Amino acid sequence: MSGIPIRLRVTAACAVVMAVVLAASGWFLYARLSSHLSTQRQQELQVRAQDLGALVSHPGASLATDGGGRLIEHGESYAQLVDGERVVDATSPLSGRPVLSPEQLRAATRGPLYADLPSVPGLNEPSRVLATPVQRGGRQLVLVVGTTTQNEAETLAAFRNELLIAGPIALLLASLAGYLLAGVALRPVEAMRRRAAEISAETAGERLPVPITNDELERLGTTLNEMLERLEDALQRERDFVADAGHELRTPLALLRTELELALRHAESPDELRAAVQRSAAEVDRLAQLADDLLLIARSERGELPLKVETLEANELLATVVRRFRWRADEERRALSPEAPNGLSVNADRVRLEQALGNLVDNALRHGSGSVTLRAAPVDGCVELHVQDEGPGFPHAYLDHAFERFTQPDPGRESAGAGLGLSIVRMIAEAHGGTAQAANGAGGGADVWLSVPR
Repeated sequence: MSGIPIRLRVTAACAVVMAVVLAASGWFLYARLSSHLSTQRQQELQVRAQDLGALVSHPGASLATDGGGRLIEHGESYAQLVDGERVVDATSPLSGRPVLSPEQLRAATRGPLYADLPSVPGLNEPSRVLATPVQRGGRQLVLVVGTTTQNEAETLAAFRNELLIAGPIALLLASLAGYLLAGVALRPVEAMRRRAAEISAETAGERLPVPITNDELERLGTTLNEMLERLEDALQRERDFVADAGHELRTPLALLRTELELALRHAESPDELRAAVQRSAAEVDRLAQLADDLLLIARSERGELPLKVETLEANELLATVVRRFRWRADEERRALSPEAPNGLSVNADRVRLEQALGNLVDNALRHGSGSVTLRAAPVDGCVELHVQDEGPGFPHAYLDHAFERFTQPDPGRESAGAGLGLSIVRMIAEAHGGTAQAANGAGGGADVWLSVPR
């Protein structure tokens, strides 16, 4: 069934259901008609038996004299009056032999008896009879009234033939109607399929046509368009990421190339050559760091950022980060200190959390001024890890975009970096189920923090 079009499958299913319905309806109607004819025949036999019983109860009355009358229809009904096993009177063309067996006649003396006969003398057709006891001249006789069932059989056969002709025609018309209706119902799906086949990376802004039907098709089209919108956003972010990464990589590569060319062509002493190599090594370090940051971002977006969660003491975590950056703070004659209450712990990956705090401390030492404080505080079931400095703080317009990639408060500033540090901080915080925020302190300076589960 997998290779058969949906339209044909729907039509086949409709045909099968319609065939079952038609067959069941035909059987029901046929059975109802048969039951109705049988009931009508029995009522006619009862009425005829009552009338003939009243007639033959008078001495001298004869069934033969009424053979062409209103009670007996020639060729279709008959009557017989039996005394014991002797026929007293009978309509034409019955012979003098009883149509019922002796056992049936004895049973009829005790009450009305219905019986089906395959044939009777003179009427070679199946019939149904009613035998009832009657009184005549003080003696009990049996009146047998019968009618042929040929008309009933012919009526049922004609009705059956009509069903056998009309049923397949109705089934064919229903299948054709199902095929047409399935085509109409699937037309919006085909329109969406054709449009989907035309959408590519170059036409990512295209959307599928959505039928206004307030049903499953409209919801399907709306859902698919929402999915296309998400894919377009993801594609645009990917393009922006590639473009920004290419731009950021171009600058250190150009500087590295310039330094190497100057060293090859213009270095006149070992000191000048050594200085050029040192500057080139710095650019190589910058390239390596940028490559690591880009790789981390790519892994995070694919959901492949591994975390080794463990319980960490906040004061030990902050002390470790302070020890890593102590030498830089000492060179710049700036204070660097941790503040965390004893017993405060977090559930996090030590390496990733130290990386995030390291980015914040690096930004504070590079772009801020005054002392730098690492502070941990419990807030609403989480632990906020703050890095504060006493510099000029962030430009107000920059705060809303601080954690976006490749954004910098002052792009023209020397050693401004690639603008990925805060973006990585946010990714690490979100990977832990937390958040990252930035603000300017009330007394001046920048305050950047991330929250992780306590």
